[in-house]
Amino acid sequence: MACRVSSAVLAGIVLLHGGFAPRADEPPLTPVESAAVRSAERVDPMRTVRMSAAERERLYEQAARDAEVLETQGRQLRRLTDLLRPAVVHIDASKPLARPRNGRTTEAEAGSGVIAQVSGVTVVITNRHVINRSTLENISIRLDDGREITPKRLWADAGTDIAVLEIEAEDLQPARLADGDTVRIGDTVLAIGSPFGLSHSVTLGIVSAKGRRDLDLGDGNVKFQDFIQTDAAINPGNSGGPLVNLRGEVVGLNTAIASNSGGSEGIGFAIPIPMVMFVARQLVEHGTVPRAYLGVALDKRFDQQEADRLGMVRPVGTRVETITHEAPADLAGIRPDDVILEYDGKPVEDDDHLMSLVGMTPLGSTVDLVLFRGRKRMTVRLQVASRAAFEPRQDAP
Repeated sequence: MACRVSSAVLAGIVLLHGGFAPRADEPPLTPVESAAVRSAERVDPMRTVRMSAAERERLYEQAARDAEVLETQGRQLRRLTDLLRPAVVHIDASKPLARPRNGRTTEAEAGSGVIAQVSGVTVVITNRHVINRSTLENISIRLDDGREITPKRLWADAGTDIAVLEIEAEDLQPARLADGDTVRIGDTVLAIGSPFGLSHSVTLGIVSAKGRRDLDLGDGNVKFQDFIQTDAAINPGNSGGPLVNLRGEVVGLNTAIASNSGGSEGIGFAIPIPMVMFVARQLVEHGTVPRAYLGVALDKRFDQQEADRLGMVRPVGTRVETITHEAPADLAGIRPDDVILEYDGKPVEDDDHLMSLVGMTPLGSTVDLVLFRGRKRMTVRLQVASRAAFEPRQDAP
């Protein structure tokens, strides 16, 4: 049963779309102002959780004290930038196209480089792919102060993608190079170079990994790999620029990125400075890089099944498949099925690692190899030979 509303009640209802008028004999109505409407008497319900002016001032003081630690780090990064800028150069190279297209016969390549002293010669070290196929007169090196110079001579090594350009100018400032393999995973590093032509850009990151090998780089000629991986932003144009530690020492040469977009995705690769300097010295002193040679062919598929057959718990090192007659390995008594565990005091991770270790050994050096044979470890000593004396191939140690 529907509820009935009396006429008396209806008289007091105000319709939403209008109102009711006073009777003619009644005085006009005036609105009643609520006390809470007066601004002086309004209350902020959140006042108790808001900071007072004094509390804000104390917080500013605390922020300033805590910022001193971060500002110290920031000052160090600025110092490193000031130190390294004069030693980093921008490189422009014009080179012939392998296959002319759309009427064009040349292409431009841009990269970076770092000034260094190598065997008494002032040089710019960069990547081979930056200047490859270009002539001296078509290479322009722009210094930090804006001067542009042309290199006097150039040398390059396809096996490591390293190039060295001899330069001559006044007031050159070489970079300081790290002494040996000092970089560790987790170290903070800076990458300096000319990404997308923006010269002397600096990015910050850490060393993400070491010993990255078997990367598919360009034409596939980079046989000797031992890359540092970093998440410092590296982009096209950074090639050949330095990777620097917090002491301002160059620890690597930025070379490649892993990217689906063509830009930095946090995976960049740099050649470690010991490899860079070994190659640079060989190039300056000899004009080429003589490669050392053991004379062993290695098992690229050394797996758990082979390790079980040889009595090993797991596959470590690299297994010898065959020996070159009268090569150093043959003369030292190394046999097929020997597993090379260490080379000159360094643990061998796989066949690519051994190839890099041998390739960076000066000719005539005597080294110790730790082998696994007959379920035992043993050590042999041998003197490496020149690869050119045995075979022209560049894909076996």
